[in-house]
Amino acid sequence: MTTTTAPRKTTRKSTKATEPDRTAENRFSTEDPRTLRGFYRDMLFVRRFEERTAQSYQQAKIGGYCHLNLGEEATVVGLGAAMRPTDYLFTNYREHGYALAKGIEPGRVMAELYGRSTGTSKGWGGSMHMYDTATRLLGGYAIVGGQVPLAIGAALAIDYRGGDDVVVCQMGEGTTNIGAFHESLNIATLWRLPVLFLVINNQTGMGTTVEKSSAEPDLWKRAAAYRMRGERVDGTDVLAVRDMASELIEAARREGKPALLEAVSYRLKGHSVVDPAKYRSNDAVATAREHDPIVLWHARLVEAGVLTEESAAAIEHEVAETVAAAVEFADSSPHPEPSSLFDYNYATPVPGDSRRLPADPLFTA
Repeated sequence: MTTTTAPRKTTRKSTKATEPDRTAENRFSTEDPRTLRGFYRDMLFVRRFEERTAQSYQQAKIGGYCHLNLGEEATVVGLGAAMRPTDYLFTNYREHGYALAKGIEPGRVMAELYGRSTGTSKGWGGSMHMYDTATRLLGGYAIVGGQVPLAIGAALAIDYRGGDDVVVCQMGEGTTNIGAFHESLNIATLWRLPVLFLVINNQTGMGTTVEKSSAEPDLWKRAAAYRMRGERVDGTDVLAVRDMASELIEAARREGKPALLEAVSYRLKGHSVVDPAKYRSNDAVATAREHDPIVLWHARLVEAGVLTEESAAAIEHEVAETVAAAVEFADSSPHPEPSSLFDYNYATPVPGDSRRLPADPLFTA
């Protein structure tokens, strides 16, 4: 493990999120049309999956808190395309789309939301605690910023063992104001850890705008304090996200250079399923709809002759069937047995471990 401080590097800003990404536009014509249509399919799938999740929540089939990726599909899919299957991903509680992008079967994701034993966390995690070691999605963390120090630990383990995997740590814009964020960036640079910090800036942390909560609202600039590369990308452009994330991930993989990537997008709904978002102005809502990544990508593909209305309809039909199958799988899956409540308290058996349920007598006769 090296303890050499990373060399000085001037943090720079990439194309503004409000401007078209010319580099991505130039690459568009050289992309395989199947890849471009595949991105459309994957973004649409995340959208329809999340919409069905909201419906199931309203039907009381999903309990607890529930946060959706509506409006962030281009970032979800672009990041998934940039990562290797063996790379690790830590996320916050808005992680359903990332679980799908990491390759977890849709039925298992929906079953976890339903609290069923066939879910990724056997039904005990729910919406905010997705976890799957097979695909290396290591959470799903309900506490704001709780995933950041743990992601650093995983990156340290990779470096210690001499591996070439990379850790991506996804978070919302509010996380950049907590102490653990700054401590983790500091350690990442000092020890040259293979980690990419991905900040999803949907411009509204719960009900507060970034400008009112952050003294420096250009979040990519926070990388400068730790001599790491910082970039901002249009989070509604799947190619821009994929290309920039790929560049930063590979730099972390080859050279142990951590980086901070800010992806600017627009949240189409409230903070959670139960949030009516009355704090948002009509203009803000209209702006978010104008930047709907799926609508924009659909128009871009049609204009380029890559997608027709017929092929789009076929994709819509296939996506609808896949989502319906995931719901059917979740609905037909069993609930966890109450006897399994304490199965994962400890990794190995512990003497004196109490397994008394609330209704059980304190003392046996």
